Amino acid sequence: MDLSKAPDKELALRSVSGITLAFAVLGGIYLGNPYWFALCFCICIGSLAEFYRMISKKFHVSRIVGFSLAVFILFAAAFSDDPAVVLPILAAAPLLVFFIEIARKHLFGESHGIASSGGTTAGLLYIVLPWSFLVMLRDHMWGMYLLTALFSCTWSCDVSAYLVGSRWGRTLLCPSVSPKKTIEGFAGGFAGSLLCGGALAFVWNIAPIPLLLIAFFCGTFGQIGDLAESLVKREVEIKDSGGLIPGHGGILDRFDSVLINSVLVFFVFGVLG
Repeated sequence: MDLSKAPDKELALRSVSGITLAFAVLGGIYLGNPYWFALCFCICIGSLAEFYRMISKKFHVSRIVGFSLAVFILFAAAFSDDPAVVLPILAAAPLLVFFIEIARKHLFGESHGIASSGGTTAGLLYIVLPWSFLVMLRDHMWGMYLLTALFSCTWSCDVSAYLVGSRWGRTLLCPSVSPKKTIEGFAGGFAGSLLCGGALAFVWNIAPIPLLLIAFFCGTFGQIGDLAESLVKREVEIKDSGGLIPGHGGILDRFDSVLINSVLVFFVFGVLG
């Protein structure tokens, strides 16, 4: 076997799976609901499953509570006119876990109330709420443009960071969390995101400021979001969140940057806007 061809094969595999995902996401955005909701639902539940599997190596989690409330939150985001409806559902998470742990303590003499309520609720906050925001953003008057810009700038950042970092990366960014990420790669990702935002503004012939703001979010906080997932994987001592996507690892590995980006874009354009 020619080992020199291995990196090329891996890059080709990453490219094919990445392009396939891009077409699926952009197609869902274009078609709108219910197709967009169905896609977000599948990605969200898959990401939540990977997250719970990871943290269960260190903590006890109540999957039945987490997945049940995740479904309620996503459907509430899709079919309710008031985004605040997700708040009481979210608040129910630790309470329901405590009820289960009370029964566990009574019947078996042991409980995991603190760890289980924290881990279960963390999954809803970290995974489910951001994807519910993406569902709600599609119904915004500029939803198709906002979502297309969000994902395009995120992908441009990822690709640029990878290319620049692998070619010119010398200064490690945060080696204790992600040993391969470099400051040069971070700068390349930021530049790639801004270029994408500017290009979209030119192609769509619209004011560039909103798109450049989205590009700024994706080029900075999106990369920090990627580090956040790396931190979780580092603490539970695994390389990838899963193996479903060839060349990328798990679903959460591919969409980790999108989580923080969706929160920021929803807050600025969905709440303040």
